[in-house]
Amino acid sequence: MPLKSEAATVLPADPSAEARNALHPGLLVAGPLCRWLSAPDVTDVLVNGTRGVWIERGRGLERVRCELGDLEALRRLAVRLAGLAGRRLDEVSPYVDGQLPGGIRLHALLPPLVENGAHISLRIARQLAPSLDDMRAWGAFDAEAQQILGALVAARVSFVVSGGTGSGKTTLLAALLRQVPPTERLVVVEDVRELAIGHPHQVRLQARPANIEGRGEVDLATLVRQALRMRPDRIVIGEVRGAEVRDLLAALNTGHEGGCGTIHANAPQDVVSRFEALGALAGLSPQATRTQLRSAVRVVLHLRRLAELRVLDSVSLLLPAAELQVSPALQRCSAGHLLPGPALGELHALLAGAGER
Repeated sequence: MPLKSEAATVLPADPSAEARNALHPGLLVAGPLCRWLSAPDVTDVLVNGTRGVWIERGRGLERVRCELGDLEALRRLAVRLAGLAGRRLDEVSPYVDGQLPGGIRLHALLPPLVENGAHISLRIARQLAPSLDDMRAWGAFDAEAQQILGALVAARVSFVVSGGTGSGKTTLLAALLRQVPPTERLVVVEDVRELAIGHPHQVRLQARPANIEGRGEVDLATLVRQALRMRPDRIVIGEVRGAEVRDLLAALNTGHEGGCGTIHANAPQDVVSRFEALGALAGLSPQATRTQLRSAVRVVLHLRRLAELRVLDSVSLLLPAAELQVSPALQRCSAGHLLPGPALGELHALLAGAGER
């Protein structure tokens, strides 16, 4: 797949054969969608049945002209893509999650679970993560925030990147991991491979769904336990979304500093309750989850998506108070600047103290 870049040039209306050939040969089954899958600035391609096709290229979703045929043609396309991902899609299994060649993430859903024909969602993984310099140039944060982000990685402080869908969590996490010294070993655990990390010593573990017979599943919780046996300097969870939270918190509380990951949350103050909800999936009580979280994760980086921009909305500390408070150290104001918050002094102290160890 071509290099993904926010500043890349959009393909012309009639894409050349050269652009099509950049795709993995197997993806030619995508037919007219190849045009958008090969465009260097497109990150998502969404097929809403017979109602049309939408793409995302950093400016919000936009509808594009793309003729995919009738209901039966849409179904055949979805089934072909599922087969390319090694998955089954039919009346018995009417939905599928999988990964296509080149790292494209596939989700497909068939009627009657959805109206107007098969719905297909394709997310295109970056081939190389942007740097913090790139993100600052795009307006995601200012120079002061970039300095703090770099210090956070250098000091081996554990953190999570929070935000809503499409807010840039994976992009920021990958940019931060580019700052990790090359002498350190990263063990990255993901449900579907999305992180593009420019680091010379990385080990990638990817979950595996059950096969058609319902066997052979390897979940994230299992992979986190395996990661602990691989002598990691830092454990990275692409997205904390289930029972693996128990093993992750245990790992970060047993000397594995600098661990990180992403988590879905609408606000930094929601991160604690989100961890509690995930902890419940692993059989942990809210109190047990908070007790582990209190010493496992120190910083929350929250991202927000504006009309045509993904920005760092706040840098917050998890303060070990009775109710585990989330206090902002930097917070974006209405004018777009990151202003000092009540926990800025404590954040500087944390970074200084961690750096001296």
